[in-house]
Amino acid sequence: MRQHSAVDTADAEVDRAQPFRDAVAIEPLGEGRYGAELGPLWTVGTKAHGGLLLALLTRAGLARLDADAPGAAPDPLAIAADFLRAPDPGPVELRTEVLKAGRTASVVAVRMTQGDRPMLAATVTAGRLPADEPQWADLPDLAPEPTADATDPGADGRVFGLASACDLRLDESTAAFRRGEQAPPVLRGWVRPRGEPADVLFALLAGDILPPTVFNVGGRFGWAPTVQLTALLRAHPAPGWLRLESRSTVVAGTWFDEDVAVVDAAGRLVCQARQLALAPLQR
Repeated sequence: MRQHSAVDTADAEVDRAQPFRDAVAIEPLGEGRYGAELGPLWTVGTKAHGGLLLALLTRAGLARLDADAPGAAPDPLAIAADFLRAPDPGPVELRTEVLKAGRTASVVAVRMTQGDRPMLAATVTAGRLPADEPQWADLPDLAPEPTADATDPGADGRVFGLASACDLRLDESTAAFRRGEQAPPVLRGWVRPRGEPADVLFALLAGDILPPTVFNVGGRFGWAPTVQLTALLRAHPAPGWLRLESRSTVVAGTWFDEDVAVVDAAGRLVCQARQLALAPLQR
């Protein structure tokens, strides 16, 4: 998951025009293997950001399907990932295996290793995302763009989490932890990439971009690592901000859950993410 620690802006300055696209670049290595470089920008403290890792796993799975059937170019429909270890910045290898190649849905297993140690294990389900309008939807009520009182985590000269890698805004009415207060484990916000339009992989990353909801529960602040995350992709995002709502149902002992809805500027659900994570110890 994410630990949103403050670091000097200079230490995390964006020096590339498309920081997300650059971060999810992969290189074919042959035999269904791909190489990638985890840079210092998309990090949680000293570890690679979980949402970025999901995007890399998904991109490798889609690349494998395209290599086997050139021109098919399927969309990601779902990814289920187990976080075994937290990778450090540096090179990783993505090993893929096609489990099913179908006309409606295909499934690829993807394993991320670093230094021959397994880091993440996932399955990627691919097919075609719908282009028509949904017949029914029950979505959170959020403005399509950040409201006047929304907070830019990097505006005070310090970088809060991933504010240096993308445009992130927090809904202050739900971010009680920033005021030293307690509140239900619900957070809302907005995000968009810098220098490029949001695509379906960025929508996937957005499902893990907000601070942990458990921060609002008294005395629980710190690293909250994801153990398992399943995300459903529902549509290609429209240009503009992605609006986010994240909420927990139960915080108990060392565990908590999070459900995240990612809605695009046109008011359409583009990603749903559910994860099980370890809560920071109470202080």
